[in-house]
Amino acid sequence: MSEQNRVIAFYDERMLAHEPDIEVPFLPGRMDTRIRSLLSGLGVPWKYPEHPARLTAIRHLLEQEPVSGMRFETGMAATREQLARVHTLSYLDRIFRLRGQNVWLDVDTTAVSPGSIQAAEVAAGTAIAAVEAVFKGQTESSFALVRPPGHHAEPVRARGFCLFNNVAVAAAHARAVLGCERVMIVDWDAHHGNGTQDIFWADPDVLFFDIHRAAPFYPGTGSLEEVGDGLGDGTNVNVPLPADAGDAAYLKAFREILVPAAQWFRPDLILVSAGFDPHSHDLALNVTYDGFAAMTGILQALAREQCGGRLVFVLEGGYNLISLSRGVRSVLKVLAGEVPPEPGRRGIAEVEAAATFHRAAFVEPGVPEEPDNNDQVRHRE
Repeated sequence: MSEQNRVIAFYDERMLAHEPDIEVPFLPGRMDTRIRSLLSGLGVPWKYPEHPARLTAIRHLLEQEPVSGMRFETGMAATREQLARVHTLSYLDRIFRLRGQNVWLDVDTTAVSPGSIQAAEVAAGTAIAAVEAVFKGQTESSFALVRPPGHHAEPVRARGFCLFNNVAVAAAHARAVLGCERVMIVDWDAHHGNGTQDIFWADPDVLFFDIHRAAPFYPGTGSLEEVGDGLGDGTNVNVPLPADAGDAAYLKAFREILVPAAQWFRPDLILVSAGFDPHSHDLALNVTYDGFAAMTGILQALAREQCGGRLVFVLEGGYNLISLSRGVRSVLKVLAGEVPPEPGRRGIAEVEAAATFHRAAFVEPGVPEEPDNNDQVRHRE
C-alpha cells in the first residue's frame, strides 16, 4: 500500500425505491402488451435486471471488507434546474408525471415503479454531490454509487434502464456552477453511452471517450466514425471492441488513445461512467478486477497530471452481483492509495515458488541440476 489517499463513496438508500416489478400491471396498456409479448418469447423467467440488490451488494461487501481511507456519505436529490441542463423541459414534465406509477417507458424494457422518480433524482443529485466534494477539497476522488444508471438516457427520452443521465448532469453542473471549463468523460461500460454522446455531440468543451462492445451489441451505436459534429468535431472518441476483448485491449486503448487525447484536451475534471459488465461474469467482455484497477490507476495519474487529481466515478451497469461489487472495490482500493497490480501477473510469483519447490523431483539421480542464472553469475565471479 502506498501513501493513503482520501476517497468518498456516496450512497443513498432512497435509490433503493426504484424497483420495477414485472408481475404487476404496467401502463399504458398497449406498451404493456408489447413488453409482455417480448418477455413471453424469451422462453425463460425474466426479472428486471436493474434491481436494488445491485447497490446493497456493493455496500455489504465494503462493510465486510472495508477499504482503508474510504468513507461513506449520503447523496442528495437533483433539482429540476440541474436536470434541465441536459434534458428538455417537456421530457422532465413527462417523467415527473409518472411519480407513484408503474409504467413501461420503451421496448428496451425501461420501466418505473412508484418510487423510481425520486430514486432517479437522487441518483443524478448524488453524482453532483460527488463532483462538488472534489472541487471543495473534501477528497481527491469520489465514487457515486447510484441507480438507476444514466448513460443511455437521452435529452428527450429514457432508454436502457436509464431515466436521467447522471454523469451528464454532473458534468453540466461542474461547468455551470463550479468554474470548470473542460470536462473529460470516460465510459468503460460494456454498452455504448449513446445518451452521453448525444448530449455532448457538438460540445467542444466535453471530451467523451467510450470503450465498449461493438454493434450490434446494445444499443448499436458507438462506431469509430461517430466523432462529434460542428464545434465538437473530434471531441467524441469511440473504441468499439469484439466480444472476447479483455484487459490487454482496454489498457492499450487507454495508453495509446485516451492518454494522448487527455493531454491534448487538458480537462479540469475527469468523470468516469463506470460499468462493471465488461467483466466475464456478465458475459459481455473479459475485463478482470485487475483490469479495472489498472484503468483506474491510469485515470488517477492523468487526473493528477491534468486537473489537480479531480476524478469522479459514477456507477453505470453491471448485473452480476459478485463481479459488480468486487469490481467497485477494486477501483476504490486504487483511489484510496493501493498500487494496482499488472493484469495477467497474478499467481506468477506463486508458480515460480512452486517450480523451485518441485524442481528436484524431476532431476534424475546422479544428474546435477542446471544452474540458474544466479549460479552462473556466481561461478563466473
